Amino acid sequence: MIIVDTALRAREEQGKPIRVGLIGAGFMGQGLTNQIENSVPGMRVAAVYNRRPERAFQIYRYSGREDVIAVASQAALDDAIRRAQPAVAEDAFTICRSPEIDVVVDVTGSVEFGARVILEAFRHGKPVVLMNAEVDATIGPILRVYARKHGAILSACDGDEPGVQMNLFRWVKGLGLIPRVMGNVKGLQDPYRNPTTQQGWAERWGQNAAMVTSFADGSKISFEQAIVANATGFVVKSRGMSRGLEYKDDVMKIGKLYDIDEVRKLGGIIDYVVGTPLTKVYVLAEHPDPKQQHYLSLYKMGDGPLYPFFIPYHLVHFETPMSIARVALFRDGLAPPLGGPVVEVCAVAKTNLSAGQILDDYGMYMTYGEAVNTGEMSAGRYLPEGLVEGCKLKRDVVKDAVITYDDVELPPNRLADRLRAEQYRHFRKETWLDELLPVGGRA
Repeated sequence: MIIVDTALRAREEQGKPIRVGLIGAGFMGQGLTNQIENSVPGMRVAAVYNRRPERAFQIYRYSGREDVIAVASQAALDDAIRRAQPAVAEDAFTICRSPEIDVVVDVTGSVEFGARVILEAFRHGKPVVLMNAEVDATIGPILRVYARKHGAILSACDGDEPGVQMNLFRWVKGLGLIPRVMGNVKGLQDPYRNPTTQQGWAERWGQNAAMVTSFADGSKISFEQAIVANATGFVVKSRGMSRGLEYKDDVMKIGKLYDIDEVRKLGGIIDYVVGTPLTKVYVLAEHPDPKQQHYLSLYKMGDGPLYPFFIPYHLVHFETPMSIARVALFRDGLAPPLGGPVVEVCAVAKTNLSAGQILDDYGMYMTYGEAVNTGEMSAGRYLPEGLVEGCKLKRDVVKDAVITYDDVELPPNRLADRLRAEQYRHFRKETWLDELLPVGGRA
């Protein structure tokens, strides 16, 4: 932050703001546009795409911009950006292709459409910042292979839980400690919540009911922690992590939940708890030097062996511009995977399901997601929660059972299916997923 804010002021003084292309104009896109337009020097939202164009105009108006035009062609978009006139694009891919756009931000929450946008941006040398944990957790490792191929960057975002955790992880490592537990905190955990139960909350805050449901049923936190796992090499102790373990005691004592020998043996774990006061994310770390342990005790960090470091908030769109600047100015991507997937998110039946049903998307009525180690995910041929939508059940699945690829027929011609098969082939040398793709849909 200390470097980034200075660099942004310099861009403002030079009259060379970072030009952001926003894909998606939902609740977070609205907050991000308002933040950039009114509180971030050296940056502007140059263009927005949304399936419903009127919503894109609305988020510009929300930020105080009325001089917005609709553009239907590449030439019209490029011209508007050169003239510093905010534009609503009829075609998302014109934003990805524009030489006038510096960074593309994906705020869609869609795995399939997000993958198409990301690859198009890469083909034109554009870095992409994700406010889309679902695509990152599902196919992030292989997407970064494509990013490197095109000299581009795919980054998570500051402010969202994976970014906040990874910033804290880097900081703690910089102090000389060894992180052992990467933790997230929820206020509520109920895997059976659905858009009907969450409608009132969603309306109160102006959010989408399905997205709010994904928060409540545990899917979102599973996607988030999978990103952290893939960026650190940490694993889950068991499928589902703590599954909503309530911990309302002092965060400085949260290390008592974990066995140091167990987490050492595993190489580090990801987890989450419910209800911890004044805490949004935490990192538990040990220090191998007894001399430094003495100092940590003096500085009121406790007696170890797991020392707690925590942050009490995550401010999402307030902080996301920092990621955009880090990528554009310093090529510093946030939360890149170390290699292939370590943890993924499998689909679990939210209710009894019957053969012939077409599965709805995450955050809806039929499934919830749980974080699981990739070895188990592959051995069980588990269906990823990020790719459930449109799958047709071939057999009945009982409530709380993991849904497998053998249980479903996949929709035809999905890019995300091909990319996930390539991800397994590239990193794990496994081809079973290729063989399950519909004819004509194989990579």
